[in-house]
Amino acid sequence: MVDLSRRDVLRASLASAAVLAAGGTLTGCGTAAAAGDPRTVHLWDLFSGADGVLLNDLLRTARPDMPGTHVERTVLEWGTPYYTKLAMASAGGRGPDVAIAHMSRLAGYAPTGLVDPWDSDLLAEFGVREEDFADAVWRRTQYRGRTYAVPLDTHPFIVFFHPAVARKAGLLTGDGALDQEAFSSPARFLEAGRELAKASGKQGVSFGYVNDTAQGWRLFYGLYRQTGNDFALPEGGPVTADADAMAEVIAFMAKLVDGRANPRRLDYPAALASFTNGQTAMTLTGEWELGTFRAADPKVGAAPFPTVFGTPAIYADSHSFVLPRHPGRNAAQRRRTHQAVAAILKAGQIWAKAGHIPAYEPVTRTRAYARLEPQSRYARAADHVVLDPAVWFTGAGSDFQNAMSQVLQQALLDGLAPDRAARAMIKRINTALSRPSPA
Repeated sequence: MVDLSRRDVLRASLASAAVLAAGGTLTGCGTAAAAGDPRTVHLWDLFSGADGVLLNDLLRTARPDMPGTHVERTVLEWGTPYYTKLAMASAGGRGPDVAIAHMSRLAGYAPTGLVDPWDSDLLAEFGVREEDFADAVWRRTQYRGRTYAVPLDTHPFIVFFHPAVARKAGLLTGDGALDQEAFSSPARFLEAGRELAKASGKQGVSFGYVNDTAQGWRLFYGLYRQTGNDFALPEGGPVTADADAMAEVIAFMAKLVDGRANPRRLDYPAALASFTNGQTAMTLTGEWELGTFRAADPKVGAAPFPTVFGTPAIYADSHSFVLPRHPGRNAAQRRRTHQAVAAILKAGQIWAKAGHIPAYEPVTRTRAYARLEPQSRYARAADHVVLDPAVWFTGAGSDFQNAMSQVLQQALLDGLAPDRAARAMIKRINTALSRPSPA
């Protein structure tokens, strides 16, 4: 361990406060492997299982574009443990050369100095520029005019469907794409669910939200942004929100899981199972489930989440590269890190196999990507993504998402009136805003 200055101690305490406010507990963090071979770029990530194997493939594919450089991975547990270790290591200047972080968590890192800005000129030298990314994603990389994250992917909340059933229900276009017009209002979406149930002889649309810490919020926030509204979240509060629009969205969500054409009481695993075993014809979830669904149905279809309330908006997040704070970062190592990340982005076709949309758009413009099914069918979702509000207490794995999802479950499962649910959500947001920001 290194000696910490008084400023480092303060930064560490702020990082600790952020973690605890997000519902986490503090654990010890190991020193980064900064010493040793200067040709090695040390990466922290949270990809295990199939995604971890795919990231290894991605690194092998990228190797020719980073000659003389080896990327060494350290895989840590997803969620609060990961972000705790990253915050504490960054506070002491002991983090890795580069780390993966959800873009939705950047608001808790950039303002506190826990991550360093990227060198835009260096990135451009290696072929990575702002114009290579969707505006909706790139805007979230910025803080005070500097770039603090480089997006690897966009992983949106989308719809999966069984094509044979959807075609029988008359919900596909001539080229096999989902007919978005058939889902373009609350009434039409619910009617489409009934048609899917009729065509399958079972049930229409599954959504797993019971006791889930994020799914309810993901569906709600994307739909709320489709109403043309957002939350204004000034420090100290109160939140500015359209309670009527919130209630309208919640009422639609409750009808979507009313237990008639669509199942009512599903947790996340049960929703996956109901779709893979053919009990439901469509499911609402993240594109990261593509591998699971394709194993059950090799012809599984997918599409961007339909625009139900008039304004295109699709809930999403982004796995991104960040530079943990290093007060004395070596110029040569900094250059090597920028080159490695650029090489990884250019090999994004490999990462697309997991279902994620490569954020580096030159990849999604290739013929090879256009041949990916069903990934190419929902790639345009990246143009309309909305991430969590950019405040320090929101984002992937946060207690905020859990708090919002708890209220939504009361409305969908326990009969809490939509207007009361909206007011309860606003009250919880104001409680979060009343706590001082670590920044």
